Amino acid sequence: MFTGIIEELGTIQSIKRGGDQFVLEIMAPKLVSDLEIGDSVAVNGICLTVTTKTGGSFTVDVMPETIAKTDLSELKAGEMVNLERAMTLSSRLGGHMVSGHVDGVGTIKSKTSQKNAFIIKITVPATITHYLIERGSIAVDGISLTVIDYGKDHVTVSIIPHTAKVTTLGIKGPGDRVNLEADLIGKYVEKFTGNRQGQDSRLTVDKLREYGFA
Repeated sequence: MFTGIIEELGTIQSIKRGGDQFVLEIMAPKLVSDLEIGDSVAVNGICLTVTTKTGGSFTVDVMPETIAKTDLSELKAGEMVNLERAMTLSSRLGGHMVSGHVDGVGTIKSKTSQKNAFIIKITVPATITHYLIERGSIAVDGISLTVIDYGKDHVTVSIIPHTAKVTTLGIKGPGDRVNLEADLIGKYVEKFTGNRQGQDSRLTVDKLREYGFA
């Protein structure tokens, strides 16, 4: 589990490809000193496991399913990635609960400056917009962000200069792809209430009685 607060911008040192799987070596001097083999690290919002480590870098294995559902296959040596270690029970939850399980890949449609913020509009799959609410949360490349607007095929978020400086969203622009994870709580609520996309999701007195709340 993660918080969506990026700890370091790492650099892809190498990509060892083998068919439909590969190994990433990531340079991350700040994080690596506190990593152990088997630890979970979110790489651009994707939960991966540390397999080896050196003085300044670590490696992770990327399996076929992850390659198919994320944008990791597009990475190149020298590119930067957002990194966050798994949270602990004593961690501050500065962002929101992020599982590291990507729901889909979006594309940055526009990025504009507005006073002390950057406004970023991202095209997203309908499976994700289903969970969006204004002022709700979404993880973009592992970054916990607040939804300021959304439609049937897009979401709009904003970032401050600090976030632009310490994450990939300061580097990426229109046409670039990003990993997206919808709010975890929204998905659990849907599951427990039996609601599904395309069905009536309104909360009624009858539903409250059915689940013992009235």
